[in-house]
Amino acid sequence: MSTEAEHEVDARGLNCPLPILRTKKALNDMKSGERLRVLATDPATVRDFEAFARQTGNLLLESTQSGSTYTYVLQRK
Repeated sequence: MSTEAEHEVDARGLNCPLPILRTKKALNDMKSGERLRVLATDPATVRDFEAFARQTGNLLLESTQSGSTYTYVLQRK
């Protein structure tokens, strides 16, 4: 089941740290409580997004994989 998100970052085809950097930039432009969907293809993002959420205090609401695409939904703190 997909969580609704007001914003989206398409980081498919990018390797770390670019998906995290683009996510950080997008979150900085968002209001508290808004959600961001991130699409990525780098398998390292699974570990990276868990750590990013812990370190920044933003909530990782969803982390799924469909084929080679990883989808993350974060909520801005």
